[in-house]
Amino acid sequence: MPLVHWHYRGHGRSAAPADPDRLDIAAHAADLGAVRAHVGDPPCVLFGHSMGCQVALEGYRQRPDQVRGLVLLCGSFGNVTSTFQGIPLLDLVLPRLVDLAHKAPDVVRAVWSRLPPRLALSLALKAGEIDPERVRAEDMLPYLAHMTHVDFPMFLRMLRAAGEHTAGDLLPAVDVPVLVIAGERDSFTPAFLAAAMAETLPRGELLIVPGGTHVAPLEQPELIDARIGAFLRDRVL
Repeated sequence: MPLVHWHYRGHGRSAAPADPDRLDIAAHAADLGAVRAHVGDPPCVLFGHSMGCQVALEGYRQRPDQVRGLVLLCGSFGNVTSTFQGIPLLDLVLPRLVDLAHKAPDVVRAVWSRLPPRLALSLALKAGEIDPERVRAEDMLPYLAHMTHVDFPMFLRMLRAAGEHTAGDLLPAVDVPVLVIAGERDSFTPAFLAAAMAETLPRGELLIVPGGTHVAPLEQPELIDARIGAFLRDRVL
């Protein structure tokens, strides 16, 4: 089965957005539609991790044709800044960070770009955001190094847009099989959100990864790969 992986605006191999204000979920979903068209618009299963869950759902809203199913990993249907750590912590902090980045973007970029990836990994491990028994440093460090190259003011605006978006209204109308996967200890998008999402989706099913965090696919790949394989084989293909 062919696999197509793409990068968000301003991430990885994608250039900075031509319109710096178009960083919302709908814009990313439109990019997803363009990628689908570029590869010939075949029948597909949309996968999303973290914010990608919102993008996949919005992509289905915009273009449900040819979508055979969705796999949503360690994410939510929306308003993610209201549920970090189970409380609206980011809703309180994020506006101040966005304002700071607007007033002193060069300073913010300089500080962010100099954050050592190993220090970021150490902090995440000490905070319990990653399972130290299951994650290998060599799997996490490339991602953390990449994040230091992402324009931080842009990232903050993107995060704010994700916090303002919700696909909650869409869930009851999603007429394809959906596998929702959540980490039991995910503090970014708590598992209770995944459970509520799977319950609301007409053809949803849920996997809670025992002890899993927001990077559960790196922590327990065998469990998740097996469940995705069974989902695709039994409910989609």
